[in-house]
Amino acid sequence: MKVSSTEIETVLRLLAATPRRITSLSRGTDIGKFQFKPDQDSWSANEILAHLRACADVWGKNIIATITLDHPTLRHISPRGWIRRTDYLQLEFKSSLATFAQQRHELLSVLKGLATGDWSREATTKGREETVFSFASRIAEHESKHCRQIEEVLELASALKRGH
Repeated sequence: MKVSSTEIETVLRLLAATPRRITSLSRGTDIGKFQFKPDQDSWSANEILAHLRACADVWGKNIIATITLDHPTLRHISPRGWIRRTDYLQLEFKSSLATFAQQRHELLSVLKGLATGDWSREATTKGREETVFSFASRIAEHESKHCRQIEEVLELASALKRGH
């Protein structure tokens, strides 16, 4: 699969935007709102961020392995399973966000250093062929959905606090 420089730039822009977007959404927010859950089956903003960090860990490692190894076969690791091995759910939102932003900076540094052809490097995972680009695109799309979710949860927490 050949990837264009325009597609690469779009994914890089989206990946860079996620930590900034979450920072913007959370700026000035009372600490208690990060733990607010709209209902029993929903996630709090803190839980969503913890999930994004677990996904970044797992999928970021897949990207690095795909770049550094010759067509590796990667063991599937579920981000939902991975999160149970971390303390992400117990961490304070803003410090967790700072760590997420640093991790993203490091991944972007690696990705920006790739030649266009390197984005097509392949790995096999769960019986499918994936590329550096497909992993990075998945992260960007997934994070966009969860950023909207963080925004909705924090807006609802604020509205309930105001009594609306």
